[in-house]
Amino acid sequence: MIRVSPTRPFRPFADDEKTRVIEGPGCIQQLGEVCRELGATRALVVSDPGVVAAGHAGKAMEWIARAGVVPRLFAHVEENPTTEDVARALAEALPWQPEVYVGVGGGSAIDVAKAVDFLVTCGGRMQDYWGKNKATRPLAPVVAVPTTAGTGSEVQSFALIGDPVTHQKMACGDPSAAPKVALLDPELSLTMPPFVTACTGLDTMGHAIESAVCKVRNERSSYYSAWGFGLAFQAFGRVRKEPGDLDGRARMLRASAYAGLAIEHSMLGAAHSLANPLTAHLGLPHGQAVASALPAVIEWNAEDPEVRSIYNALVGGAVFEPEEHWPEDGGGNLAGCIRWRMRESGMPETLPELRGDDGRIALLAAEASRQWTAQFNPRAVDEAAFTALLHTIAGE
Repeated sequence: MIRVSPTRPFRPFADDEKTRVIEGPGCIQQLGEVCRELGATRALVVSDPGVVAAGHAGKAMEWIARAGVVPRLFAHVEENPTTEDVARALAEALPWQPEVYVGVGGGSAIDVAKAVDFLVTCGGRMQDYWGKNKATRPLAPVVAVPTTAGTGSEVQSFALIGDPVTHQKMACGDPSAAPKVALLDPELSLTMPPFVTACTGLDTMGHAIESAVCKVRNERSSYYSAWGFGLAFQAFGRVRKEPGDLDGRARMLRASAYAGLAIEHSMLGAAHSLANPLTAHLGLPHGQAVASALPAVIEWNAEDPEVRSIYNALVGGAVFEPEEHWPEDGGGNLAGCIRWRMRESGMPETLPELRGDDGRIALLAAEASRQWTAQFNPRAVDEAAFTALLHTIAGE
């Protein structure tokens, strides 16, 4: 099993991936040249208020302009974007007719950049592109500049956009929607608050774990899953203790991209099916919702011997910082890994607000069973299974 040494060189991305990855401190300075190389004279920068306040959107605009490309900023993306966010961005993009879309921020900004590209290039509504290969013509190029290390959207050909009424996340995908270039600049992730670092890091681990065991896993996705989890688990401990650890931040960004490519080549599972309604109804950040669901889902899936073997291999490949050791109640298993990292980050390991609330659990279970990722879970999950999982997550 892969062991991710703190000093061992990164394993490469496959040569035939859709996205070219540029890494390193200060690599955002290459953004303008990248846009120009893609043939653009006008760029729409898609971001959010927090990223603007941190100065990252301004840096992106500056470097784009220095290369002779004219940028325009849309900075009103909200967390877990819906079709309403896309409609606001579309109103900015249509009169501008950008030749390249630049997503600067977390997965929300990058996903909205992809989504607007669909609508400007092909017309219609986001619902028209739910699924695979729905673009009616090649999309304009997207460049991704992640400022968090969690979603993996920077290397994926799908935009995840929510329906504000049904709370269903629509995965709108097309090969041409994958960013042409992703700039992984660890300096941009230094401004993440500790809780955001924790949420996004646990989301990365969740992507690696679920893609490692999903029904459509394969050799390439398994490669990225193993490296994504091992690297994220080790680097998470570093950036939690020392937020300014630039090498640790770089490793978290690389882990996010590995795990994102694992999803790109396979799929997710029941923890992400639960996360969407937990976010919609309890207001949890996506990463915390995934982390809250993961231990119960891992223990449920581990009843399958083949899945349990994969989980054990992921734990066997994890590397701890020298001063780290398993807590007495960690158990040395994958569910224990996640509970430990949650506890370190100040996250509750259960959701006591669900305890005894059978009505809300029934609602959450029904919505989880309708999420598209549920069908890829290695063990079959229906509404009754989700109900049982939610009682476990509630701490009952």
